[in-house]
Amino acid sequence: MEKLFHLRAYDTTFQRELIAGFIGFVTIVYIVAVNASILNDAGIPMEAGILATVLTAFIGSLLMAFWANAPIILVPGMGINALFTFTLCQSMGLTWQEALAAVFVSGLIFTVIAFTRAATILSNAIPSSLKEAITVGIGLFLTFIGLQKGGLIVMNPSTFVALGDLSSPYVIVTLLTLIVTLILFVRNVPGNFLIGITVGTGLGFLFGIVETGGGGSFSFADYGSVFAGLSFSAIWALPFWIATFSLAMVIVFENIGLIHGHTSMLGQPQKFGRSLQANALSAAISGILGTSPTVSTVETAAGIAAGGRTGLTALVTGTLFLLSLGLLPVIKMIPDGAIAPVLIIIGALMLQNVQNINLKDFSEGFPAFLIIVIIPLSYSIVDGIAFGFVAYPLMKLALGKRREVPTLMYVIAGLFLLNLMLPIFA
Repeated sequence: MEKLFHLRAYDTTFQRELIAGFIGFVTIVYIVAVNASILNDAGIPMEAGILATVLTAFIGSLLMAFWANAPIILVPGMGINALFTFTLCQSMGLTWQEALAAVFVSGLIFTVIAFTRAATILSNAIPSSLKEAITVGIGLFLTFIGLQKGGLIVMNPSTFVALGDLSSPYVIVTLLTLIVTLILFVRNVPGNFLIGITVGTGLGFLFGIVETGGGGSFSFADYGSVFAGLSFSAIWALPFWIATFSLAMVIVFENIGLIHGHTSMLGQPQKFGRSLQANALSAAISGILGTSPTVSTVETAAGIAAGGRTGLTALVTGTLFLLSLGLLPVIKMIPDGAIAPVLIIIGALMLQNVQNINLKDFSEGFPAFLIIVIIPLSYSIVDGIAFGFVAYPLMKLALGKRREVPTLMYVIAGLFLLNLMLPIFA
């Protein structure tokens, strides 16, 4: 272990890395059920989604451990999975197989960027207000999805949406689970989301909303059609490339920010480059394994705070993910009411980024505002980004501030404008 991870050089021990890896796993294992549930809405079988999530987290951890020697956890990201399911598949009309191909290609683009200076060039071309707005908009989108999954918000023919039936057992389970999870979260209880999902599942049993007929050992039958099930049949269609570009942009910007934060917290900024490269390779592999792209999780901070300093922490977390397959029959029984509170709380956390947007400058604030409101209201992350990215250079040109907009930003805005205008000429 010393030869592989240089524990002494980073002033850590095997025991400390083991504990940090375990704590990191406990804080993020909820993603297995939550991600599979969102992938299921795209048409990927629940059991296959669980297997894809676990295998992706395991391989991502191996890449981070042995290539970057960093204690960073890689799993399919919240927000990105919503982009995959509700925008690429449900709004843009791609099949989940075609969407997986978009994940793979966007991962390859991310890999090229990560292994060159393009990451810095691209990041500098996009105004910070728009980057922050994307995070906020996706946060609201996740909250909306959580409210729907929990039955708190339902369709209404007159007002489009309305408050659900508060006497419904599904809604009661959601509300009680949300209260428990919130209390655990604000008190910083380790594994708060996992405990909340466990409590919610128990409440589901009490209220009779949990299906108990899906027990037994797991099968690889469904996963056989998902593994390497990506389809390039739509590769010559513009929507495929809009989807790919949108995925690439989101995973590049999100991971640059997350990994920069983690390596700074570690006091090891020299690990940024290799960590980003490991993340990029993992994102591309996600498309082959059958899930949305991986991100460097916020929960990584828990493992670092517990003393994790090397890739051994990531290796321990990844191994625990693989072992969690033994709990697959239990995971399959988790009701939406137990998962919805996690989406709602994560959405609230992402909303905090709004304070980083200069809303007093209307040329910065209005494009950001468009992204924030259109993402949840149109049920499309791509459409929200498109309106904001087109509005930004227009606002600057109207004020005679064209030099404040990088040339690459004009190109990106032009591509989004083309995508928005296609239905007019179709």
